[in-house]
Order: sequence, then structure tokens, then C-alpha cells
Amino acid sequence: MSDSSPLPPVRLHPEAELARAALSTPLLSRAARLARWAGPGTRVDAGGGLVEEQLPAAVELLGLTGDDAAAYASEAWRVAVDAGLVEIVDEEAGTVRAGEELELLTGGSPRDVLTVWLAALETVIADATVPDLDDLVDALDEGGEVDFSSLGWDPEAEAEFLDGVLGNLYLLTVSEDGPGDATVPLPALAASVIVPDGMGEPTNDVLEQISDAMMRLDDQFRVLEPVGLVDYRPVDEALMADTDEEPAATVDDTDVARYGMVRLTPLGAYGLRARLLEAGFEAPAVGDLADKGADVLLDGTARFGQSAARAETEQWLARREPLAAARELLAAARGADAGAPLRRLRCQQALSLVGAEAEPALREVLDDPELGGLARVWLSERGAAGVPAPSEDMVFWLTVDTLAAQLAAEGNSEELQALVEGLAAQHSGFFTAAWRVEHPDTAEVLDAMGRLHPDKKVAKQARKAAFKARSQQGS
Repeated sequence: MSDSSPLPPVRLHPEAELARAALSTPLLSRAARLARWAGPGTRVDAGGGLVEEQLPAAVELLGLTGDDAAAYASEAWRVAVDAGLVEIVDEEAGTVRAGEELELLTGGSPRDVLTVWLAALETVIADATVPDLDDLVDALDEGGEVDFSSLGWDPEAEAEFLDGVLGNLYLLTVSEDGPGDATVPLPALAASVIVPDGMGEPTNDVLEQISDAMMRLDDQFRVLEPVGLVDYRPVDEALMADTDEEPAATVDDTDVARYGMVRLTPLGAYGLRARLLEAGFEAPAVGDLADKGADVLLDGTARFGQSAARAETEQWLARREPLAAARELLAAARGADAGAPLRRLRCQQALSLVGAEAEPALREVLDDPELGGLARVWLSERGAAGVPAPSEDMVFWLTVDTLAAQLAAEGNSEELQALVEGLAAQHSGFFTAAWRVEHPDTAEVLDAMGRLHPDKKVAKQARKAAFKARSQQGS
């Protein structure tokens, strides 16, 4: 994921709901139980981990069973220490006490709880990049030290790989207008960080890299699930046993699921966004602009999809009186800069959410050359009386402004092409009049119409009109 790529706005769940989810995650709840259990008699080793003699009591407290019970208890203890739920009093003596953060889990705000959870998340993400314990044991040298070179393990490369995967999972999940709960097949996620941009059919070498990455991710997502970052369906064990098995030519949903499926949870979306912000990315969330001015709202939502822009605008409007909000939006929509047409489009969309109380604000701008057209549209749609008919100049100016906004928002989209075809069909003399429109984007809009219209004759008319518009602007 490039740090220059704009990220879509994420729709975060309320902090109170996310805090409840954090408290109920297996790992944080275990860490909290161990922190409350720890006392004067609890001893830790030089690294802050529970001494081996105390692991059975910790395992029993947590109700863990199976071969991995001690490992799970050790992990929960490590999270408790790293998240500040447990404080090491005397490193030499190995004594501990409850940490200050423990009280936040019961008496703190939802944001306090989430701060503790984020600390736990960092510990788990770091753990996920460490080789399997069995591999570490096999790599012990004669002096009892781990020979990492024999594992081919590069800590920085592993951390970078996992960060890239999690960044792509965020992008694949947090769509601009979607619910943000998509389940991603593990092969697709692995391919997103392995396959070079522009590659068509992957080579055998690339396919082998994807397969290796899937196995690494299978281990890592098993580690990340207990902290609540993801919901994960692991790779089918039978596929690991039979490494020669290939996916069928036609793969149904059941087959895809056998290769692993991962979903970013609402809590995970919160966590990954926090990490992206910490890393310097611009990672907007719906609601960020609710307390900002109308100018910030219109410019900010210019980069949002329609559904996200509406959700953001609804939150902005909920904090304001309708008439005052309408006046502020209209004032912010003025301008002849490059972003002005899209601001006016977002303004028009925002005003569609405002009730009849805003009518005086729209009547105040009826004579405004930039806002008079959209004001007439708003009033007419609501059946208001006494709305003056627009002049021909105003109609053409509003048309160019709308096309410029659509071009800025969507580029050469199918929707814009349909709009262009409709305009040319309805107004036979459109290009004769359009090039005279005194709008800064007239020539650019006419150029776009020439590119988009499928009829060569009409497209030629549009290009000629664009040339005349530029000549007029230069004169």
C-alpha cells in the first residue's frame, strides 16, 4: 500500500460498542484476569514472563486446556505486562503488582479501554511476525541461543510484510460506500502483496511465493484472531497434508473457503486505522468533519463516495440549525478555483437533506451567478411559489458547472458519458451556445464531451467548441 494513496473513509462503530468488544476479546480478557490474580507472591523472570512454576496456576485460572494451554497463558501475561495491566516492581526480585491501566478497564472511558487494547494489539502483531516455537527450538545452537540466520528470518522484512498485508486488508475491506464487513479469501490477500502491478498471468515462481505467503498468513491470522483484530477461517488442514492438491478450474465458494477466509472486525478497523494514522497515513473516518466549517466539509467530502459523503453530511447537519447550516453551505460553495464545481455539487447534495426551514437562505442567493441555478432547482423541487425562471445564460452556466463537478468526482465514467449523450440529444444547438459560457472549466468540459460522446460528428462539434472557448479565454 502506497503512503501517497488516498484512503477511503472508514465507518467506525461507536467507541462504547468497540470498547465492549475489546473487553470481550479472549486475549485482553485473559490478560485482565491474570492482572487481577497477580499479587506479592507472583514471580517473573528476567524478561518479565511468568516463571515456569507459576504457569500451572495461571492455566487453571484461565480454564485453559490442551497442549498449548501454557503458551496461551504466557501470551496473556505478556500482553498484561506490555499493556500496563501489570507492573514489575523489582526486576531483580521478579515481583509485580497491578498496573495503573487495569483500573481503566473497569472505571475508564471507552477511549481509555481502547487505548489499552491498542497496546495489546501491538504486542500481538509483534508476536505474529516471530517464527513458530518449534522452529525456534530447532534453531538453538550449542550455547542455547537461537540461530536466526538458519531460519532465514529477517525481523524487519517480516514486520513490513505483515504491515503490508494488514494495510491491504484495510483497503479491501473499508470500501467508500460499502458496509466494511467483506470477507477476503486468503489467496487474494496474499496475491495483493506478492503479484507485481501490471502482471497478467502469474508465473510459476509468483504462484509459489503466493502459496508460501498463504502459509505464513495462516499462522499469523491464527495469532491475531484472539485479540479481536480479525475473524478468521483457517486453511483446511487437508490441503496442508496434500501439498500437490490444486484448486479446481471452476472454484465455488466452498472451495475458496478451504484456502482460508479473513474478515476485518469493526474493532480491527478501528485498530488498523489507529496504526495507519500513527504511521503518517491520512486515514479519514466518517464523522471527522462534523465539528468543522462548511468549507472543510465540502472540500473533504469531495473525495468521498456518495454514500460516505451523505453519512458525513448528515452528521454535520445534525449539529446545526437548518437555516444557519444552509447559509454556511452556500457561502462555502462560492468560488472559481478548480475545486469549486465539486464543492457546489456537494453543497447541492447537502441541501437536499435540509428541510423547508432553509428556504430563506436559498431565496437570498437567487440572483447570485454561481448559486442562483442550484437555488432554483432546490426551490422548484419543493414546490415553492414565486420561483423566477432562470436565464439561458444561467442554465448553460449551471450545466457546465455540473459537468465539471461530475468530471472531477468520477472522471470519464459511464454515468458522465450518459449525461453527455443526453445533453447533446436534448439540445441540438448546445455546442453553439456552450463555448460562450463564462465558466473557468468550459473548455475542459467541452473537451471531455468530445472524448466521451460515441457519435464522431457530435464529438467533433464538441472539440471545435472547446477550441473556440479557449480562444475566447485567451483573448
